[in-house]
Amino acid sequence: MMQGARQLMKVYVTRRIPPEGMKVLTEAGVCKVSVWDSDEPVPRAELLEGVSGAHGLLCLLSDRIDTDTDQHHYRRRSAGYRPNLKVISTLSVGFDHLAINEIKKRGVRVGYTPDVLTDATAELTVALLLATARRLPEGVQEVKSGGWSTWKPLWLCGYGLTGSTVGVIGLGRIGLAIARRLKPFGVKRLLYSGRAAKPQAAEVEGEYVPLDTLVSESDFVVVSCSLTPDTQGLCDKAFFSKMKSTAVFINTSRGSVVNQEDLYEALSSGQIAAAGLDVTTPEPLPTDHPLLTLKNCVVLPHIGSATYSTRGIMGVLSANNLLAGLQGAAMPSELAL
Repeated sequence: MMQGARQLMKVYVTRRIPPEGMKVLTEAGVCKVSVWDSDEPVPRAELLEGVSGAHGLLCLLSDRIDTDTDQHHYRRRSAGYRPNLKVISTLSVGFDHLAINEIKKRGVRVGYTPDVLTDATAELTVALLLATARRLPEGVQEVKSGGWSTWKPLWLCGYGLTGSTVGVIGLGRIGLAIARRLKPFGVKRLLYSGRAAKPQAAEVEGEYVPLDTLVSESDFVVVSCSLTPDTQGLCDKAFFSKMKSTAVFINTSRGSVVNQEDLYEALSSGQIAAAGLDVTTPEPLPTDHPLLTLKNCVVLPHIGSATYSTRGIMGVLSANNLLAGLQGAAMPSELAL
């Protein structure tokens, strides 16, 4: 029995994950699981120690898995350790926290959790758009602070979707799901931009247009693209200067797509009407950040996929990806490296 236990592969989990996922790992009988048992990020020293000698790593978007992590794992060879790491499973659809080139060089497989958070993120995007455009946080604050007095014709007026033009930057899985949810609000035109026209855009009567056209003609600009060298800093001063002064900007993709200094200037000068962000740089956003001083900027703490069911499914998928990688089997969702 002890000999069998010694043969269990070592797995390190960098945070408390949904119980559904942990159950899959612990009941599989193929690995010995060590967990940083906290909702807070694992300290760097603990992460480096935890990954040493591990066969599998289950991490989160907020864990930086880079050359330091890999080198710490590999340099233990001189002390009798072998480079055992077979698989990294990230509980996220994004993977810009992983040093992909280094991981690929070492032949380590990577699992991730696409698709399962599409609906939850699309719902949150619509909620954020409505909250920003209709000034819901301001309204709540006015009620709590005693600012609600008599009815005033133009008090807390915002912008509606009926008859509007919505532009979606990146009509992938999430972008299309957002468009599907927005169309029934009476949107007149649905524009989208990206690397190429998408056949599935016909479902939402989407018009493929150049980015400049989308930015200048849209009443609502929704960013739902991947973070790539081309999209890094895409939304900058020049971008915002092309938007309507009545337009609302929404970003639920990645914080680094936006130049936040330029966004602050656009919002504070009246260049654009409002912005809603579920992603920022850095995360969390410091409480003294200039964007947080603006009433026309709604910032959420990256909760796009935060429904109980979605997080549970993500936990199970990340656990199954890890187990498949440990056993040399096909992963349910493997990142093509």
